Amino acid sequence: MQENGKKFSALRLAKLAIVAALYVVLTYALGFMSYGNIQFRIAEALMLLCFYKKDYGIALTVGCFVANIFSPMMLMDMTFGTLATVLAVLLIFVSPNIYIASLAPVLTNALIVGLELTISFETPFWLNAVEVAFGEFVCVSVFGVLLFKLLGRNAAFMKLVTN
Repeated sequence: MQENGKKFSALRLAKLAIVAALYVVLTYALGFMSYGNIQFRIAEALMLLCFYKKDYGIALTVGCFVANIFSPMMLMDMTFGTLATVLAVLLIFVSPNIYIASLAPVLTNALIVGLELTISFETPFWLNAVEVAFGEFVCVSVFGVLLFKLLGRNAAFMKLVTN
């Protein structure tokens, strides 16, 4: 199989599988803070991998879908949470810098998961959107950007991520 002139290798597939699994494990292990109105889903920091290489969008979408199986709102989260991830991935692809890229999951999750919570719990949309946006901002725009700025200084790490 070829993509952009490159073979889809076993190594490349393994990297994607590891990222998907890492997303699931982080979300599940920190489940007490990964679901709900104010959620600090640390795994969302991994969304910034898409800024460096588009392949990770697939892994993160699969990881989000699987992680949402464990959500108290399973079917809704599997559908709408995953939709928010897909839209965030697409926005990250076209982002000019990591700071703008980090706002994509904040925006998509605030709107889509905020609406999901409103439908499920009959709570005010704007309150839900702000609460979800807050958790996403902390996990992606603060923690995620800081993490990738620090790791980005390591040439070996960047080679691993981008190859």
